Amino acid sequence: MRVIGIDPGTVTTGYGVVDEENHRLSYVASGSITTVSKQPLPKRLKKIYDELLTVFRSQKPSAVVVENTFVSKNFQSALKLGQARGIALLAAEQYGVPVYECTPTEVKLAVVGYGAARKDQVESMVGRLLNLKVAPDSDHAADALAVAICYLHSAKIRALARDYPASKAAVSP
Repeated sequence: MRVIGIDPGTVTTGYGVVDEENHRLSYVASGSITTVSKQPLPKRLKKIYDELLTVFRSQKPSAVVVENTFVSKNFQSALKLGQARGIALLAAEQYGVPVYECTPTEVKLAVVGYGAARKDQVESMVGRLLNLKVAPDSDHAADALAVAICYLHSAKIRALARDYPASKAAVSP
């Protein structure tokens, strides 16, 4: 299964492509889509949309996962981030693959095992889990790889839960 994780942003959107086969994760690609912050927002959003579709077409994912971030410090920043997230969700839907979302806490739990892990801890574990010799080109690309890993780890758990016999799940008095 090939998954693309996305760390949305209006200035920098990170993407990370991870394959999972026989319970093994492998790095495929990662990168950042950068825009000029002085350009009008619609022009920046279009660039993100167009470049994400290019990545989807070249990488042919089975699923796309977008980080569902919440920023409470600045209303304008939160609004712009929400627009970048919307563009990522739209591009994935337009491409025609299943689209999922995960929170930063879910990502940290899946990758590090601790929901309040620091950014450097997440990046370190991404490198270990994917056996990377060189760190991704940006924090955004590393975060996007973590988002993809989160989905792949949680997909395994969902499959185990789905396959677990109902008779074993019931507790006898």
